[in-house]
Amino acid sequence: MNRLRTIAPLAVLFLLAVAAAGYAQQASKIAVINSSEAFEKSAEGKKALAQMQERANKVKTEIQKLDDSIRLLENRLTTGRLTMTNEALIGIQSDIEKKTTERKRYEEDQAREVQQYGNSLVNKIRSEMIGIIEALAKEQGYDLVLDAMASGVVTSSPTIDITAEVIRRYDQAKAVAPPVKK
Repeated sequence: MNRLRTIAPLAVLFLLAVAAAGYAQQASKIAVINSSEAFEKSAEGKKALAQMQERANKVKTEIQKLDDSIRLLENRLTTGRLTMTNEALIGIQSDIEKKTTERKRYEEDQAREVQQYGNSLVNKIRSEMIGIIEALAKEQGYDLVLDAMASGVVTSSPTIDITAEVIRRYDQAKAVAPPVKK
């Protein structure tokens, strides 16, 4: 009887351990996506990157024009220093300061605007891709989809990477959908 009391709890523990091991072996289906790659390689992502680059180039051109006008004023100040009146020199220095302040404000404002524009494009595409990722996960039976760029995934098997499929489906969905008029 005493021996039965000792063996019974051990048997129960053994059965629980076997059941837990069996439960643990039911592996969850996991997939990984590289959101950065999906954005950069999708047709919409490429368009968005081109639009952001175009805006950045326009800003650079405008800043270059402002820099050129400041340089012209500085050259005028340098060449006319000996022949100009004190008031004229002060006026040119004031113009240089105004142009420099204008340039700095323009650059800061445009940098902020370009950043906001880029973020809105990225967020729009990302939210559209999430719907595709969710549908793919449901269709393929994935229990968990990790973003390799945001989750801290160090390495993963290429067999669980769904990035190419998400890009293909996203591009396909955008090709079918009519363009949105603004």
